[in-house]
Amino acid sequence: MSILGSADRLAEALAHLGMTIDTRAETGDAGTSWTAKLLSKGVGACADKAEEEAGEFIQALREESNERVASEAADMLYHALVALRVRGVSLDDVAAALEKRQGTSGIAEKASRKG
Repeated sequence: MSILGSADRLAEALAHLGMTIDTRAETGDAGTSWTAKLLSKGVGACADKAEEEAGEFIQALREESNERVASEAADMLYHALVALRVRGVSLDDVAAALEKRQGTSGIAEKASRKG
């Protein structure tokens, strides 16, 4: 097993989180649900929060314990999913983008996006 471990557990957690975000988006009360509140503020607020969480993740990578890194990664993933939801981008869309890159060098893939 790789050091990253099996993706099955993370896939289950992300599927549950995705369903929770969808539920909060559809029936959540912005007064009691952070997800509903953030979604009600729109793309800009969701983008700002995702950016903030990405910065906290990077800081944790540089300076904090592995436990904090995992916690900040979880926060970053949650806010990425909220941002995807507010834009109407599905996890299937993200999976398709990842699948297109399978078997391609990261260097080659990045070079193909230039221009």
